[in-house]
Amino acid sequence: MKSLTLPARRPRSANRTGNQRRGAATVEFAVIAPIMLVLTLGMMEVGRMVMVKQIMVNATREGARLAILPEVDAAEVQSEVEEQLSGAGISGATITITPSSLSSAPAGTPVTVSASIDATSISWVPKPLISLQKTIAASTTMRREAQ
Repeated sequence: MKSLTLPARRPRSANRTGNQRRGAATVEFAVIAPIMLVLTLGMMEVGRMVMVKQIMVNATREGARLAILPEVDAAEVQSEVEEQLSGAGISGATITITPSSLSSAPAGTPVTVSASIDATSISWVPKPLISLQKTIAASTTMRREAQ
């Protein structure tokens, strides 16, 4: 009986296979890295916008709580709202108090304290390309207390 022998296989070079795999990993990283970077920065930006919105809601609420007291004027309310915002590192907000003359407002009058700020001024991304809103605003209305 004649024996059949297979030709000997030449072993693959381990170095050649490793280099090919490293090249594939580099290409995969180059494709995925920009997408992951954009998603990460986007999540940070949305989180920052939500945080600033909540801080502004709280600041206007504190301002309105002060504004409904009988012997408080608009300057004190504005100062309180600015203090609340600056404590969180937010500056440059536009604060509006309605009615502007709190001393002449009778008991039961609705007092509205509003604050707004440009979204690009509070962004953590140096030059944001996309923002969900151009302006972040918050407003709180309460009724003036009796004297």
